[in-house]
Amino acid sequence: MTKPVFLVIGAGAGIGGHAAKRFAKGGYHAVLARRSDEEGLGRLVRQIEEAGGSASGMLLDVSDDGTIEDLVERIETDVGPIDTALYNLGAQIGNRPLSDTPHRTFELGWRLGCFGLFRLAHAVLPHMVERGKGTLLVTSATAAVRGNAGQHSHAAAMGGRRMLCQTLNAEFAPQGVHVAHVVVDGSVDAPDTLGKLLGDKFEAYKAHKGEDGVIDPANLADTYWHLAQQPRNCWTHELDVRPFTDVPWWNDNPPAAIDTKAKK
Repeated sequence: MTKPVFLVIGAGAGIGGHAAKRFAKGGYHAVLARRSDEEGLGRLVRQIEEAGGSASGMLLDVSDDGTIEDLVERIETDVGPIDTALYNLGAQIGNRPLSDTPHRTFELGWRLGCFGLFRLAHAVLPHMVERGKGTLLVTSATAAVRGNAGQHSHAAAMGGRRMLCQTLNAEFAPQGVHVAHVVVDGSVDAPDTLGKLLGDKFEAYKAHKGEDGVIDPANLADTYWHLAQQPRNCWTHELDVRPFTDVPWWNDNPPAAIDTKAKK
């Protein structure tokens, strides 16, 4: 395999799948890993191949010990060097009051949101350091910078994810590895995440948001591509994205004391 490899963990039909398509279009061999839905995974691989790209896919439960580590070693040995890796795994377990958040449920969010990223970094970054180049992209969420009621597990996991990215960047950027943390601060048109959450209300929700009122994962994939191609004298570590009609959380219903639009 002479192509550079793009690995995405969390390759659903939304962000992960579209990122794989974008990198395959750019000349990478895309390796797509997801926990379930073998049929959907196969469909994504076929779409990439039918468009002239190169891809392979596998089912992977990152909560199982050794799965991420084994995957990275198999790719490095049998497919090729991983140039760019995307950790796109969600950790949303739904809105739960503290009294309805068992220890195991809280820990699951951390394992998916934070510990899985640590394991991926532990497995893949030494290879990138040895080569003196590489990119680790991380999808994140509003919860990484604001904890809302009912989001104890998710906010803790995403906050940890963000801080982990900062420490990884501090250690590995000087060694030639680009670590980028992307805060997705808005709804994404993803049928197997938001679509499943909303069910038969999904289309009505998008209609209510209006044209371009929901993030198009294909457009977001172009942002990931740009990050991975940045020259090292101009690296972005963190950015946030949202639809043009959304109000960023830090400007959402500000108290009168700091609301510059409030009448005097």
